[in-house]
Amino acid sequence: MEPVKLDMQRGRRIFQKLLRLGPDLDRVLLHAKSSAPGFMDLQLDILECSPLYRRIMLGCYWSHPSGVIPDPSMTIAVFFDREAAEALTYRDADRYEVAYTAPDEPPDLETHTRLNVFLERWLAALAEQGHVFRRGDRHTI
Repeated sequence: MEPVKLDMQRGRRIFQKLLRLGPDLDRVLLHAKSSAPGFMDLQLDILECSPLYRRIMLGCYWSHPSGVIPDPSMTIAVFFDREAAEALTYRDADRYEVAYTAPDEPPDLETHTRLNVFLERWLAALAEQGHVFRRGDRHTI
């Protein structure tokens, strides 16, 4: 089996774009929220935390009579020591995708690439909208 070749440059770009949204991302303990006028709020939740790693959920949600709907929501692995990040999952009202389908196995390269291309574009759009998690917000530290 040939080793999976991940796009490390994209991972570094994603990391930098995440830091644009949350310059103090390494200090967020539980969750944070960003509001940008005219756009849906952006929610960040810490799912797993260690000094050099975070697994986060980043998402926009809208209320529906049947519950809260992600539009979209993504799980992201953030590696502070490598200054890189990658998409792990994607969810919206219609679909759920997973990049790593089995523990301790390489990702499905097609899905992994598609999710990371989307994540990089989405993060750029969120920054353009004015989203930022500011230090000192009641949810961050």
